[in-house]
Parts: sequence; structure tokens; C-alpha cells
Amino acid sequence: MAQTPSQGSDAVGKSSLEFPCALKGKRVLLATESFGPVNGVSRTTLNLVQYLRANGVNVAVVAPEISSSTGSATHQISPDTRGSQEIEVRLRGYPLPYNPELSVVYPVRLSKLYARTFNAPPDLIYLASPASLGFQILLQLRQQQKSSMVPVLLNFQTDLSGYCEILFPAPLDAFAVWVFRSVQGYLFRHPSVKTVFYPSLFVRRYLEKAGIQSSKMMNLRRGVNCEVFNPSKRVEETRKRLAPNGELILLSVSRLAPEKGFEFLAEVTKSLEQKGFPFKLVVVGGNRNPAVVQEIHDLFAPLKQGAVEFAGFLKGEELAKAYAAADLFLHCSITETFGLVVLESMASGVPVIARDEGGPSEIVIDQESGYLVAPDALDTFVDKVVLLGSDSQLRERMARESRRLAEEATWEKINNRVAWKLAEALNTREAPSESTPNFSVPLYSWLLLSKELRRCYLGSLDRLGDYMVDGAGIAADSDAYSTPSRGCSWRVIVIDVLFNGTLHAKPMNNGASDYDQMSDVKQKTEDRISSEIGG
Repeated sequence: MAQTPSQGSDAVGKSSLEFPCALKGKRVLLATESFGPVNGVSRTTLNLVQYLRANGVNVAVVAPEISSSTGSATHQISPDTRGSQEIEVRLRGYPLPYNPELSVVYPVRLSKLYARTFNAPPDLIYLASPASLGFQILLQLRQQQKSSMVPVLLNFQTDLSGYCEILFPAPLDAFAVWVFRSVQGYLFRHPSVKTVFYPSLFVRRYLEKAGIQSSKMMNLRRGVNCEVFNPSKRVEETRKRLAPNGELILLSVSRLAPEKGFEFLAEVTKSLEQKGFPFKLVVVGGNRNPAVVQEIHDLFAPLKQGAVEFAGFLKGEELAKAYAAADLFLHCSITETFGLVVLESMASGVPVIARDEGGPSEIVIDQESGYLVAPDALDTFVDKVVLLGSDSQLRERMARESRRLAEEATWEKINNRVAWKLAEALNTREAPSESTPNFSVPLYSWLLLSKELRRCYLGSLDRLGDYMVDGAGIAADSDAYSTPSRGCSWRVIVIDVLFNGTLHAKPMNNGASDYDQMSDVKQKTEDRISSEIGG
């Protein structure tokens, strides 16, 4: 049986919702892959930003630009976070073809993010559903000396490996899943990462396979605004417009994308139509790629005209009214780490029928607030729709239970838990060290160097020879500051770039070297390159 939407047992317990005083006035750099488009991750992140700012925390949001359907990008600040002291930085990137509201962020220096937000390193870094932006930040933090590392907390909200399994053909799907899990494990295990929030046991099992330390993991579900999403928002005029002949109103709220289970949903509706069961399906959601929208629409083309209504993107009151107008909520995606739309439906007093995989399995209580059906059991799913749709008393009982369960999960409780973990992380930062760090040129930082400095550095490789190389990268610098090398030839090789992210140089043969001279040259070039890399 699924758990209730309340928090897991491994969470930090606080007897009240008192806000931690230690966090007030602190600078938090919050980097997110999605801030503004209508999806569960962005709504979750926006709620946290508003909560922290309302309690005196200086939050700077860094996120990709929002691409439009025409390929242009908006630089506007989200109206929900506008304010004189509210910082929002948008970064350029390459929009994903199947989901243009998400972008692969172009390479960016962490030092530049610091400069564009607080003009200094923040006290804490929070990564919401880290991908292209979050990975860049984590990679660069790994190259810093321990005393310079800013404590990081991250919220694992998007199952990227699950998307790969669906979008890539075999055998590439298995390889892509392995790559993502390996990269995430490598990055999340680093000492700079203090807490990894996860929304469900489904995600925890994935993180365990990736090798994440259990001591870092904390269960953090999502909340719901029970005032906004409320059965009282039901408008009979809307129901009459959607179902003039009293058809059962079925609702699906999701971004239009192949990985969201629309093929399964289309098969469900076709089967219902073949059975002669009267229904009206309302699909809320969209995609900024018109080709993807058309692809999803075509799945439902065989149905009789008027059986499906695509409402597009909805938010706020319009979204709340759409939920409340429905009789049943159908959730067909199996890639959800949590499934915020399921909780919003329950808060609206609408029972849920969901495929039993991922986050929804821990939100819906089978046979009490709805039904959980095996992922591939199409006929069983259809039977549950007919059963619940034909029994109004059973539907009303499940609607009341759904509402009761949703009322236990509020955003204030969830965000307060995050605040206390942020406050705890403040105490983990080490005092700055005056010792000179070992020098290395990580592959990622090499890509961020200017062309002029790259040429200077490459030219110096021809005269390398007065210094040795350690396992952290190129632990030496330019011979331009010292005497010419004595015939020592060098090669530069890439070793474990995926996991170590560094270029390693090794001498082909030993040349005479002077350790003191090496140290002096090393320090000079370290100062020069570090000033450009920014840490």
C-alpha cells in the first residue's frame, strides 16, 4: 500500500514551523533548469524561492532563458519574483527539440555566476533538478580547494535516465541510462554536496544504485496549496460545456511529450470508446515545439470528433477550475519522480487512476483515494475507469479521502524542512585556508580560458620539462618564465575525462629538473590562470 503524502521517516524533525534565524540574511544561489514554464519542478522551485525570500533570505535565481515556439528567448524576470532585491539571472542555451522550455546551458564560469549574482561567492548553493547547469556548477566546485567550496544542497526531481530509456532506441537506451547514473553518482558523492533531497522511494533506490551516500539522502515530498486547488472551484457551467450529455469528464495534466505516457492514454480512450462508455477527455498542457504537439494530437485522431479537448497551458485559477471540473484524473506517465499533478488533483477532490510506477505510487492509496494499476495492464486500467466512472457513491468516497490526504501536505511544511537543512549546511563550511593549492588545469576550465591564454599555455607545452605531474591534472606551468627545457619530450593524454574531468600530462622520458625552480614557475602561472578561471 502506498504511503500518505506526509514526510518520510528519514527527514529532519522540527516540532514547529519556526524559521531558522541563522539563515536570515544569508546569500543563497539557487540554480534551476526550469524557472517560469508551467511544470511541477518550476512550481516547486518557485514556492521555495518565495518562502525563503519572505523570511529574509537573499536568494539569487540562475536559470536558462525561456525559449518560445519561434526559437527566440525571453530575458524577462518572472512576474512572481520581481522585486528590487530579487536577483534573477538568465543564461543562454540550446533548447531541446522535444521540449524547448528546457535548454542545455552553454558553458559558463562559476566565477561569472558569483559576479552576476552577489558579486562574491554565496553562503550556500541550492540546485533544483540539476542537469546541464547544475552539472557545470558541480564540476567546477570539484576543481576548487576544499576551503573554497560552497556547501551544496540539491533536489533530485527529474528522472533523466528514465527519459533516456524511453527516448533512445535499444541498445543505446541502456548505455544512456548507465552514463547518466554514473555521472550523477560521481557528482553527487562529492564532499561539497551536503544533502540530496529525493521525492520518493523509487528515486531513493535509483540514487543508491548510483552510489550516493545514504547519510546525504533526505526524503522531501512536494506540497500543494489546498486553497488554490479546492473542490469549491468546480463550476457547473464549465462541466455542461465540456460534457453537455452528462459524459464522464476525464482529465490529464501534463507537458505534451512522448515520455509522458500519451500513447498509453490514447489506447485507454480508444478502448473506452469501443466499449461504448461515454466520456470527455480534457488534456491540459502543451509544448513549445509545434511538431511534438501535432504528434500527440495525432495519437487521438481515431476517436470520434469532440471526444478530446486540448486546453493548452493553464495556470492559477484556470488550472484549479480545470481540476475541479473533472470526475476522474488519469495519470499515465511512468517517468515521474513525484507527480505534483496527482497531488493537485487529490486536493481538488478528484480521484486518481495511475500506473503503478514512480512517484504517484506513493501518493495514491490504492482503493482509497483511487487506483494503482500495473504499468502495462491496459485492460485493467480501462476497467478501473469504467468501475469508478459508473459508481458515483464510490467516486464521492474516494474524492473525500483524496482531499483529506492532500491537506496533510502543505508547501509551508515542505519548505520549512528545506530551510532547516540549509541552516545546518552553513556550519559545514570550512574556514579559508592560506595554503597554496595544488595547481591543475581541469578539462572543463580549459574550455573556459580565453583564446589568448590558451595559445600561451599550448606554446609552453613545447618547453615543458622542469616539473612533474600529479593525478589531479596538469600540475605544472609554463616554461616561459624559466630556462628552456633540456630536451624532454611530452605528450598530453586524456584519462577518464567523463569521471575525472581533467587533462593529464606525462613525460615520455625524464629530464633534469630543479624542484625549487619548478615551484617558483608553478606559482607564477597558477596566479595567471587562476585569475582567469576564477577559482
